[in-house]
Amino acid sequence: MMLVVNAGSSSVKFALYDADLKDILSGSVTEIGGAARLRVGPEEAAAAAPDHDGAIALILDVLAVRGHGPDRLTAAAHRVVHGGDRFTGTVRVTPEIIDGIAACIPLAPLHNPHNLAAIRALGSLAPDLPQVAGFDTAFHATQPEVERIYAIPAEDRARGLRRYGFHGISYAGLVDSLRAAGRLPRRLLALHLGNGASACAIRDGASVATTMGYSPTSGLTMGTRSGDIDPMAVLELARVHGIDGAAARLNRGAGLLSLGGASDMRALAARKDPAARLARAHFTHACIRHAGALIAAMGGLDAVAFTGGIGENDAGLRRAILDGLRWTGLVPGGAPPALHAPESPVAAWIVPAEEERTLARDARALLAS
Repeated sequence: MMLVVNAGSSSVKFALYDADLKDILSGSVTEIGGAARLRVGPEEAAAAAPDHDGAIALILDVLAVRGHGPDRLTAAAHRVVHGGDRFTGTVRVTPEIIDGIAACIPLAPLHNPHNLAAIRALGSLAPDLPQVAGFDTAFHATQPEVERIYAIPAEDRARGLRRYGFHGISYAGLVDSLRAAGRLPRRLLALHLGNGASACAIRDGASVATTMGYSPTSGLTMGTRSGDIDPMAVLELARVHGIDGAAARLNRGAGLLSLGGASDMRALAARKDPAARLARAHFTHACIRHAGALIAAMGGLDAVAFTGGIGENDAGLRRAILDGLRWTGLVPGGAPPALHAPESPVAAWIVPAEEERTLARDARALLAS
């Protein structure tokens, strides 16, 4: 059985799969370091988890009680947000790999340290369990150089300042789902819409352009992240609020929260006031506007796919985005998961996100090779 671990700053999500990648168990430990909560399936209760080591220990205890102790596991697969230029695929965790992930911390200071904390904790608590790391940036390694570089001095580019792209595990899973169903088109616009949101141009199953760049802050409007903003405006924010203050505003105080007073799209949809309407309209406009550039980058459009919490569940927002893409020839209609009319030359679908299963699948393939 394969354990999949997705560690954040104050939470660790986990999922367990059998040899056929069937779901066995899933849950999370949240509010680590505070009033921690343990969720296993639909059940939730208070728990003791002062740090990531405590959270991983708690998860292993839960698995052991249900007969899935470390001796019954084949491996553990971890989501790592940033792999830099070095990691362009799934890798077996070794001391050298841990050092390489640590070297990427300056590129993802809000994410990689917590990903590493879970890897180290599991390595300490279950030292004989093989561990595998999958990277959110890896799927975008196929992008052409002209797409990946910024037009800045060479010495700054050499410091790693370039476009990387994120949500790659989600996009890889989406491609695999469509390929398995025999529906993978040549030119696919994929929209991963959630609290973090991005879009990707996928041609022949490979990423050729995406909205996120050096960090997950760029691109579309998000729950608390600004999305694209003029770099001189960023410098002005830094002048007024300091570098750390500007970073906090752009990552945790911007986006839907700053426009509508809430980062949750469901809460905004339930309201009818001007601020809530503006936030949803800004999000929709950003999706349509960036979609045009991504369609140009792959030379046309054959299909659109929505995934992520908002993409899968917000029918009104999907309709607004599809209406904004009618210029491509797309005719909205149909019954979900199809979102296009029978006569439409451009297809549109809902494709459920399967990041954990994708990690498990890739880890299984790596260990079998």
